[in-house]
Amino acid sequence: MNKISKKNLTILYVEDEEIIRKEISTILGFIASEVIVASDGEEGLNKFQDNKIDLIITDVNMPKLNGFDMLRAIREQSQVPAIILSAFSQPDFIKQANQIDIVNEYLLKPVDITILFDKINKNYEKIKKQREYQEVSKLLEQYKIAVDKSAIVSKSDITGKITYANEQFCKISGYKLEELIGNSHNVVRHPNNSKAFFEDLWNTIKVEKRIWNGRFKNRAKDGTTYVVDATIVPILNTLNEIEEFIAIRFDVTEVEAYKEFLQEKLHSSQEDVQKKIHLVKEYEQMINISASVIRVDINKEITFANDRILQLLNYKEEELLKKELLSIIDKSSLETYNKVFNEVIEKNFWQGVLKLCCNKEKNIYYMDFTFRTIKDIKGNIIEFMGIGKNITETINLYKEIEDTQKDVIFSLGTIGEARSKETGNHVKRVAEYSYLLAKKVGLSEEEAELIKMASPMHDIGKVGIPDAILNKPAKFTPEEFEQMKKHTKIGYDMLKNSNREILKASAIIAYEHHEKWNGQGYPRGLKANEIHIYGRITAIADVFDALGSNRCYKKAWELHRILELFKEEKGKHFDPELIDIFFENLEEFLVIKEKYKDEFDELEVYR
Repeated sequence: MNKISKKNLTILYVEDEEIIRKEISTILGFIASEVIVASDGEEGLNKFQDNKIDLIITDVNMPKLNGFDMLRAIREQSQVPAIILSAFSQPDFIKQANQIDIVNEYLLKPVDITILFDKINKNYEKIKKQREYQEVSKLLEQYKIAVDKSAIVSKSDITGKITYANEQFCKISGYKLEELIGNSHNVVRHPNNSKAFFEDLWNTIKVEKRIWNGRFKNRAKDGTTYVVDATIVPILNTLNEIEEFIAIRFDVTEVEAYKEFLQEKLHSSQEDVQKKIHLVKEYEQMINISASVIRVDINKEITFANDRILQLLNYKEEELLKKELLSIIDKSSLETYNKVFNEVIEKNFWQGVLKLCCNKEKNIYYMDFTFRTIKDIKGNIIEFMGIGKNITETINLYKEIEDTQKDVIFSLGTIGEARSKETGNHVKRVAEYSYLLAKKVGLSEEEAELIKMASPMHDIGKVGIPDAILNKPAKFTPEEFEQMKKHTKIGYDMLKNSNREILKASAIIAYEHHEKWNGQGYPRGLKANEIHIYGRITAIADVFDALGSNRCYKKAWELHRILELFKEEKGKHFDPELIDIFFENLEEFLVIKEKYKDEFDELEVYR
């Protein structure tokens, strides 16, 4: 027997017979980092309450408090999993154990240590996934708190009715949360804002489905005015339909008040020309300090860059002057850049995000820019001015949150696989195969990435299938197969009510990845294009990986045998167009298979 590695696991072991208690607790010490021992149910309950326990292993017949009553008391305060070791096999005992939902296994004495270790390892994998999920959930909650504390945040439905407002929104507006929910943002609209202004805003976010950014006045409940710099984002589903709007605003009341003060001074008839020029310079200096400023001529060549943008991009002024603005634009922003000046000329301004390149470090910075035309006294355009703010930190935070969400989805996806003794590499390979096939069939990068993130959830419904069926090392009976097929509907029902794009895609994949092109699949017998493209893609990825991997009921197939099956099932099980694409790009699929191949399971060495 090879050396058994200890798990980060605390086990509570309850047994009244001293000889058995000493023997088993010593053996458990080889696999668990800590074993806490009790000689009866009452002592076991007390030790559970005094310690942080991960797994309970207990006898049934014991003095003071039997194992069943102890577990019922524990279940009232915790969902820590339990394994029963008992010398009794009567149906009544097993029935009682099944009625306590934290009991995962019922093993008869004398215990086969190999089987016991196998059950402990299974529970440990679930415990690790739960720990990971709790850690990620805590991290996401901290991100949400950070955003909520620093910004004014609200959400609204497609009609504009507020569905969520954070504490900062309530504080600055003076309204209670219940006064905001269900109302439109008109409740805080300032009468000085024109109707045309909001028509343009609404057209941008609802009709064009684009992000809107700008400043406007709001009026609090007590009548006071405050100014916000707002970014409003339409949230789209997989059908490119708007699900909701999220608005993040920052209070810029003091800055705007100072700007209005300067403007008032500029237009005051009491000020002479010299004083006005002085105020203009003061105002210009304030802008230079607080924002990145760049000016370009009608040929789009840089004629001025202030210190703030020079320091950010690590350029000297002489290195930028007379260079085309395009030279500092990252190639991923070229499409946006090409639209900037057409829109500026048409509307006199453009507002949006551009990615700029650093001179030496090759760092990328996200800049929220506003470009305007500068005209002479006759109305001719003589140059363009851009004023921007660095939002790189905010963008990176959003990316980090998105990456964390991906990790949560992947971790959840591996739960179903862990119960059926499949490795996490299975869902990794299925995700990579699905992404590759989606790209090759012509789906966009965004949609291919969505399938990659959602496909790990294809078998999440297996959490509802009994172990006896899930891990049966033989062919299913007709009744067992009907039970197994239910995992598609279970997975769909778990995910279908979410408004999140990833989970909606996951619901489709969970429901349809066992449908067949000829209509003979399950659960609904869909055929051909009735099956969503996500389901058709994942079906090929899942079957290719399942056939090529060892399972409890079969050995891995050789590659030539898998490919022969795929040829036979083209137009039967699988979408014929996708099968052609699969064979045309077979080498790339095999690279993924090799990259994420399964490592030898340590448990199998000593089992």
